[in-house]
Amino acid sequence: MQLIITAEGQVRCIYMEAIDLSSIGRLRIRRGSFVEPNATGQWIVDLSPVQGPRLGPFAQRSAALQSEIDWLEQHWLSPSP
Repeated sequence: MQLIITAEGQVRCIYMEAIDLSSIGRLRIRRGSFVEPNATGQWIVDLSPVQGPRLGPFAQRSAALQSEIDWLEQHWLSPSP
């Protein structure tokens, strides 16, 4: 689990239960995306909550979830230069 700590002391991460985040301070959890099936049963990743693209369709939900994590790690979680 990657934690990005800004100069202002804010922590950004992709939420997982590996660490009890409440132990480092008050939490504000926001949705980063939606992973939903479309009308044909394929999976779409909608990253609009973080101003990202729509990804997919994916035949398997697990592939959509991995794509979601990969995109968030590369484009949202990475520290700004």
